[in-house]
Amino acid sequence: MARFLALAAGLAASFLSMQAMAADPVGSYGAVDDVCADARVHSTIQKRFRYQVTHVPNLPNVDIVDFYGSYQTRYSPSSYDSPIERRYCRATARLSDGRDRTIWYLIEYGQGFAGLGNNVEFCVSGFDRWNLYDGHCRVLR
Repeated sequence: MARFLALAAGLAASFLSMQAMAADPVGSYGAVDDVCADARVHSTIQKRFRYQVTHVPNLPNVDIVDFYGSYQTRYSPSSYDSPIERRYCRATARLSDGRDRTIWYLIEYGQGFAGLGNNVEFCVSGFDRWNLYDGHCRVLR
């Protein structure tokens, strides 16, 4: 009987420490931190921009040296119809030639290589020579 009471007490303690889960969660909740200003996201954009200006003909040979004014413009939570959570962001990028350019970027959660990590797509105003993101980076706005 003592073992049964100890087992029952152990089970009760474990159930009390569990977080309650709603059967019908209402609404979508996003992260509270500012992902758009994350240094890892900016570093990924800088590396890919460097690759872009060296491999696309007739682009000026510049680098992104700084980002400022990063903010989120749109949020698309994951849902049944669209299981990928997306954040659309805008910032100003300072280039190595001293000019400031608007940059639009998208962070897709869980879409990194082999589903690990996040994917970042970006478009710097005036540098989408092949209109990959439509005119004036419209797709990422």
